[in-house]
Amino acid sequence: MQKYILISNDIRNKILKGEYTANQQIPFEKDLCVYYNSSKMTVKKALDMLVTEGLIIKRRGSGTFVKDIGPDELERMSVANQFRGTTALNPDKKVTSTILNFSVIPCPENVQKKLNIDADSFVYDIYRARYIDGQPHVIEKMYMPIDLIPGLKKVNVEGSIYNYIEEKLHSVIQSAHRTITVRKATAFEAEYLALQEGDPVAVADQIGYLDTGAAFEYSTSVHRYDEYSVEIVLTRDN
Repeated sequence: MQKYILISNDIRNKILKGEYTANQQIPFEKDLCVYYNSSKMTVKKALDMLVTEGLIIKRRGSGTFVKDIGPDELERMSVANQFRGTTALNPDKKVTSTILNFSVIPCPENVQKKLNIDADSFVYDIYRARYIDGQPHVIEKMYMPIDLIPGLKKVNVEGSIYNYIEEKLHSVIQSAHRTITVRKATAFEAEYLALQEGDPVAVADQIGYLDTGAAFEYSTSVHRYDEYSVEIVLTRDN
């Protein structure tokens, strides 16, 4: 993943987690260059991304500040940020993958309904284990329509598929519907997640959507019980 994307992801996470608050000035570009060990051009590109997203504003002669975002919009952004993927959510860590399967197959019947595609459609069948700084984190089983996500290669599956979709295909990942359950790990899952068979795992079934409304992904992710959390924001209507 390109350095400016890593920087923008890290600053975005800090804003959405409240480390940078509304109207707070973030460090000057020269200080960010030192912190991220990056060129001024790279940092500027990262900040420009966040300006475009509406998270920060630049005030001539004063610096860069966190935008005063309303609670409803901040909630929407926070929820959307949870679906950016493992790489985006861990910008300061090394994310790697072991590919267990990567092939193109006719779309299974149960997946046709999830992705709302025809029976004669083909999908990528992706199965991979993901590691953060060398430690096992999650096993992902994914189906993606090849018509929506053309040209996907092994190198993309080893890295960030979401980055390929947004940076190479210029598609916008907008939202996802996710259902979370808890069960016991199988022997196979325990092997790849460094658990004992029967240990608890969190299972997330997800359908991802582009900003066009098209479903681009149906996935089942099995997470280590001690490496997974979900942030839920509840609001009270007046």
